[in-house]
Amino acid sequence: MDTISYRTSMPNAQSINHEWVVIDATDQPLGRLCSVVALILRGKNKPTFSPFVECGDNVIIVNADKVRLTGNKWDGREYLRYTGYPGGQRVSTPATLQAKSFNKHMKAGINPLFIKVVKGMLPKNRLGRKIIENMHVYNGPEHPHAAQNPKVIDINTIK
Repeated sequence: MDTISYRTSMPNAQSINHEWVVIDATDQPLGRLCSVVALILRGKNKPTFSPFVECGDNVIIVNADKVRLTGNKWDGREYLRYTGYPGGQRVSTPATLQAKSFNKHMKAGINPLFIKVVKGMLPKNRLGRKIIENMHVYNGPEHPHAAQNPKVIDINTIK
């Protein structure tokens, strides 16, 4: 029996193929959209997934301003952060975070609401901080990543 053919191959950073995908956020629930984005960023939808290697794809989210939240979540939900100083607890709502994405001083491709939600679904270590940089969020239908030939995917088909 040839035992060489039974070796388990472990992916490394050089053997991973990073693709570019475009996801349309029009009328998609925020949490369900971000859970699929976190899955793609992490690479869990690929057969070569390894938990300690960055094996996910680059994700471009377009029409982020048309994302949906049900009920009173735009103003009722609160995200907390702490500055590190006494009395430094800050509260923000999804509506205020979404409004910051329209700020002209905000770098293109950055949306504080999507970063807050997706970052909570990624590992809290060096790998998670590196993976979140592969997400690019734009409020309109245009994006500047046409040179990468991204493929458009429907998140409803990904399990």
